[in-house]
Amino acid sequence: MYQYNYPRPALTADVVLFVKNDKETRVLLIRRGKEPFMGSWALPGGFVDENEDIKDAALRELKEETGIVGLDLIQVGAYGKPGRDPRGHTVSVVYTAILDSEPEYQAGDDAAEAGWFTIDELPGLAFDHEEIITDAARMLKLGIPVTVTKN
Repeated sequence: MYQYNYPRPALTADVVLFVKNDKETRVLLIRRGKEPFMGSWALPGGFVDENEDIKDAALRELKEETGIVGLDLIQVGAYGKPGRDPRGHTVSVVYTAILDSEPEYQAGDDAAEAGWFTIDELPGLAFDHEEIITDAARMLKLGIPVTVTKN
């Protein structure tokens, strides 16, 4: 097996799931049940397993942490600023979708709780997730095509 002699960042996948109606746009967050940032709100997501597609990892983490399945996600971007994760250099590929109604959900895996928050009144967030939500919301405002899924 080939040995790569240079350090590599870890890879994660996160999901910015929006519900949009005539009055407001909300985003689904989970309260972290483990360190780092235990007790803080964050986007559903986690580490990509070896030999796992990144989008599949995003869908798996969404299912494990919220029970939500059956979405078609579109990529927002990648976030890899050193220091964004206290566990080490971590790059996250972020996906999004917009729903027209709130699906059934239940916190699971390492999520202690889950809930919907308006994008104008977010709680303090872990990692760089406020920046990520802002970028995904900007895509919506600019009219960049994002999947709308009916439940």
